[in-house]
Amino acid sequence: MDAGDRPARLAVGILGAGRVGSVLGAALVTAGHRVVAASGVSDASQRRAAERLGVSPVTPDEVVRASELVLLTVPDDVLPGLVSGLAATGVDLHGKLLAHTSGAYGLSVLEPAAQAGALPLALHPVMTFTGRDDDLRRLVGCSFGVTAPPTLRPVAEALVIEMSGEPVWIDDADRALYHAALAGAANHMVTLIAESQELLGRIGVEHPGRMLGPLLGAALDNVLRLGIAGLTGPVVRGDAGTVRKHVDALILAAPEAADAYIALARLTADRALAAGLLKPEAAERLLDALGGNIWT
Repeated sequence: MDAGDRPARLAVGILGAGRVGSVLGAALVTAGHRVVAASGVSDASQRRAAERLGVSPVTPDEVVRASELVLLTVPDDVLPGLVSGLAATGVDLHGKLLAHTSGAYGLSVLEPAAQAGALPLALHPVMTFTGRDDDLRRLVGCSFGVTAPPTLRPVAEALVIEMSGEPVWIDDADRALYHAALAGAANHMVTLIAESQELLGRIGVEHPGRMLGPLLGAALDNVLRLGIAGLTGPVVRGDAGTVRKHVDALILAAPEAADAYIALARLTADRALAAGLLKPEAAERLLDALGGNIWT
């Protein structure tokens, strides 16, 4: 195919028809492409292949042979072995678009396949997928972190747009930092909120989510609009006594959470100080409250 042209209607194969693979496959079908084959290890993946994509699971080799575009939607740790395994089997990869959806990896992980003639793409949807029916709707307006060779950039851009996404170009060398930024925000947010809900539940709050919802919604809106200038709370106010009370309470109730609180409070103080939101003397008091003899 001419890598500079907008993709024609493609025969699409999916290696790993799980939460991500099944929804991207469904999005491509909506855009007029055809899912012709899929593979899946778990019962859930095989069920999604049948229900969402209308295909019966086959072997990875069969998926590649039947397809013009192959989506590699497997966990990050599985991806290098899958690519090298495909290249080692001798299945014909020449001229086939091979697109993985890993955030952390760029094009180098596809090099064994590229040497066999595959056309490598990295298309990472910046979204969390739950396996529910509303996952497809979440793709509308979703950013994709895209890395592609210069000749394949128009193809990568067209595929993302056809899936209702927005391509954002990420340099190959920046993929790990890009993914760390996303995971740090989304994954750690879930952990922190779940921890807060549990702590509130321990003291008798019946509906922690209802209590936290408006606060968290406002905080998210503030930071997305204002950046660090949207920060509120005891750290930016320099309330060292309050911060120390928090630490002491957490040490007694949830020691594992205290470590995270201390680390994040220090980072918050550093960012607030650098932004001019916190005076140096207040930062010193905060750091004293967070360090030294807090475990005694």
